[in-house]
Amino acid sequence: MTETTPTDRPAPPPVEPGPPAEQPATPAGDGGKRRSEFTTLESIPVASEGGVTFVLRVLPAADPDAPVVLIMPAMALKAKFYLPIAKALHAAGVSVVTTDLRAQGEARPGLHDQPTFGYRELIEVDLPRVLAAVRARFPGVRPHLFGHSLGGQLSLLHAAAMAGDESGEIAGVCIIGTGTVYWKAFGWRRWAEALYSIQTIGLVARLRGYWPGGMLIGGAMPGRVMTDWARHSRTSRYRPAGTARNYDRLLADLDIPVLAISLDADRLGPRSNVDFLCRRMPRARLDRWHITAASGVAHRDHFAWVKDAAVIGPAVAGWIRERRVPEKAPA
Repeated sequence: MTETTPTDRPAPPPVEPGPPAEQPATPAGDGGKRRSEFTTLESIPVASEGGVTFVLRVLPAADPDAPVVLIMPAMALKAKFYLPIAKALHAAGVSVVTTDLRAQGEARPGLHDQPTFGYRELIEVDLPRVLAAVRARFPGVRPHLFGHSLGGQLSLLHAAAMAGDESGEIAGVCIIGTGTVYWKAFGWRRWAEALYSIQTIGLVARLRGYWPGGMLIGGAMPGRVMTDWARHSRTSRYRPAGTARNYDRLLADLDIPVLAISLDADRLGPRSNVDFLCRRMPRARLDRWHITAASGVAHRDHFAWVKDAAVIGPAVAGWIRERRVPEKAPA
């Protein structure tokens, strides 16, 4: 279901593009060890509250005025998973920045070394600081957000909260594999599955303080993120614990450009769930791209789409640069 993920170590494909494997690159200078391609990218450290830190990785375009996109990951996926799509966007003339979510990848401290946290901390505490660093690196360019699964929901909710605020406004949002996890948005044959699976995860996360992984989500996740997620699945409403914001109203008022991408083999974020989320944004300048075999994309499930970054990247870059909607397959 939309925010679910596999384990955080995606199997590397035999050829590029695909989920990034650790590949030898330039010497790191520390005892002859070599670094992965991802860790040789330009890096920007970012500090958030409570000692939380992030490492942004940057692929700057040759043109300093080129569009800038920040990639927001899914649950339990590291930023390096998105290296193929980052490189494809960059090759199409876009400056790209990647970040991990709190307690994932290069973010510190780890999951079990900090208090639990939820959607509120990700949207209202961490993301503004990450975006401030992006704006400092690329002054004068309003960033776009490219969000996968949970990262897409965080992107939309942040953009909705910042609408009209010149210091934090987002130029546009592209989401892929992102839909509501409201149980009734799934086809009726999957209602029982959605209710049982997601509410079980929420209950375990509440009792243990974290989700250890398994069932729908391969990696460990913080308890409050999962209880926020389970609450959204029960009610269809975005009511993160501790927030003072009415995200449902803000989302309904969102009026920036949005490209919503669904994939015809995605059981975790199916077309019906993406369409449900899109209906929650009636004022958005919405474009839809439902990817099928006719789109030239061979890998169309919730995660494997990154193997077709060479097709998806230029299409998304065209939308970011010119608002050119990717060719739509017949409905």
